[in-house]
Amino acid sequence: MSLIQVSLNEHIGVIAFDHDDKRNALSAELIAETLETLDRFKAERARVVILRAIKGSNVWSSGHSVDELPKADIDPLPYDDPLEQLLRAVKRFPAPVIAMVHGSVWGGACDLIMACDLVIADETSSFAITPAKIGLPYNSVGILNFMSRLPLAIVKEMFFTAQPIGADRAERVGIVNRLTSTAALETEVWEMARTIASRSPAAIAAFKEAMRALAGAVPIDPEKYEYLQGLRRNVYFGPDYREGIAAFLEKRPAKF
Repeated sequence: MSLIQVSLNEHIGVIAFDHDDKRNALSAELIAETLETLDRFKAERARVVILRAIKGSNVWSSGHSVDELPKADIDPLPYDDPLEQLLRAVKRFPAPVIAMVHGSVWGGACDLIMACDLVIADETSSFAITPAKIGLPYNSVGILNFMSRLPLAIVKEMFFTAQPIGADRAERVGIVNRLTSTAALETEVWEMARTIASRSPAAIAAFKEAMRALAGAVPIDPEKYEYLQGLRRNVYFGPDYREGIAAFLEKRPAKF
C-alpha cells in the first residue's frame, strides 16, 4: 500500500503523506516513495511542488521513524540516511517546494519544513525539533538548515527545549511565510502555487539554486569540522543516546 498520495495538475505536483496510523512518520519506505515522486515531477517539469499531509491528519509528520534509528554506537544521521537524502532532494529540486501545514510537525519533519522554500500553515500548526528528548546529536547540516532560516536565539530555544512553537509565534519568528485559517489553507496554497507556476521556471530555478548555494557557503576548516564530529560521536557513543532511544521505545520519560 502506498504511503503517499500524488497528483500533478497545472504544472503543480502534490505529495500528500498518507500514513496516519504512524502519524506520517518519515520512514525509509515513505521517503523512498517521495524521492521517486520528486524524480518523476522533475522529469515532467513541475513548476511547483506542494508537500502536505492528507486531509484529516492532525499530525503533518511525527518526524524520523525512531525505530529505524540505531540503538547505540553508530552515527544516527549519516550522509546516506533516508531523511538526509530527502532534505537534499527538496533543497535541490529545480522548482519551489511549498509546505502546506495543518497539524503538528515534529523532529526531522521540522527539518524538512526548514528545507522547503515556502511554508503556508493554519492555526492548528506547531513546530518542534526534538533530538534533545532522545539524546540524539543532530548533524551540522541540519543545525545550519535552521540557522539559515531563523534568528539564532530561536534556533537555540527550539533545540535546547524541544518544545513546540505554536502557529502565531511561528509566523512571527519566520518559520511560516503565511498563516491562515484551516478553511482557507488550501485556497491560499493553491493561489501561491499558481502564481509561481505562471512565472518563468528557468529564472526561478536559477534563483533557487543561487540561494541554496549562497545559504550553504559557510567556510569551516577541516580541524573544526572534525572537532564538531567528535562532539557528536561522544553523544551517540554515550549513555544519553542509549537512554533516550530506550525510553522512547518503552514509551516512558527519559532519565538523563
